[in-house]
Amino acid sequence: MKHYSQLTLDQRYIIKSMLKIGYNQTEISKVLGVHKSTISRELIRNRGGRGYRPKQASRFSEHRRQGKARPRIDGSTWAYVEQLICKEWSPEQISGWMKQTMEIAVSHEWIYQYILKDKLTGGSLYLHLRCQNKRRKRYGSYDRRGNLKDRVGIDDRPDIVETRSRVGDWEADTIIGKAHKQAIVSMTERKSGLALIYKVDRRTKEKTERAINRLLGSISDQVFTITSDNGKEFGDHEIIAKGLKCDFYFAHPYSSWERGTNENTNGLIRQYFPKDRDFRTINDKEIIHAMKRLNNRPRKRLWFKTPNQVFFGMELTVALTT
Repeated sequence: MKHYSQLTLDQRYIIKSMLKIGYNQTEISKVLGVHKSTISRELIRNRGGRGYRPKQASRFSEHRRQGKARPRIDGSTWAYVEQLICKEWSPEQISGWMKQTMEIAVSHEWIYQYILKDKLTGGSLYLHLRCQNKRRKRYGSYDRRGNLKDRVGIDDRPDIVETRSRVGDWEADTIIGKAHKQAIVSMTERKSGLALIYKVDRRTKEKTERAINRLLGSISDQVFTITSDNGKEFGDHEIIAKGLKCDFYFAHPYSSWERGTNENTNGLIRQYFPKDRDFRTINDKEIIHAMKRLNNRPRKRLWFKTPNQVFFGMELTVALTT
């Protein structure tokens, strides 16, 4: 199915009728045999002050083809923006990345307006925006979980880790599923923001140790330090440090900001695995999909490079082709 189609007047009457009955854009696109983005652009670009009217829409379309009403950003650019939105890139990331790599100026405010218009016409682009709810940390949990044997506090961590000047300093945490059924071990590299995740059926120190070794074992030459919270699941920290030949440190209790990179990443991971999700239903394909999306998404603090680019030195095109 092609993404770009010129609609006929008859097709526009069908769109009008189906909208009136209550069909959404995806259903309309299937009936007309066009891509759903064609319907989305039709309703955004050819809608008048009194709503969508077929004859008026045809006139608007014809005027544009004749060059009498050229849009500030052409349709192919917006179609490309839609692809990036569907990859869960934020408007700011899209704007910065396109300006830097493609020399195309599309402000993030325009993109937000485009998403809003799409929503008002029944589109679904807004569903790819990240959740804006504030994340709250449960305080007091560390005291109940006991003390860790031979822990080394963050105060003893080398100063170079704080500067983010090298690749190889990691932060660790676990993300809990619904009703505390299973968990995800989350590792984030401080400089690049590279996110690695692995599901465990129980949040024990043995399971966590094996998960971390699975995630970092193949890149152990780029593991200098690991910093985690004080959860008992990190009780095998000495085994982890010995196996990866790195140093393991613990943040202060109630000080999640000391692992800010990992905390922020966990918030992004929750977009794919929300709190009401039963983690027993998560499969490996979903885990891999989430990691690809997170690590191929440009970051403002990385000058709109992706974590994969910074960590592995990958080419710019990987963000869209992977």
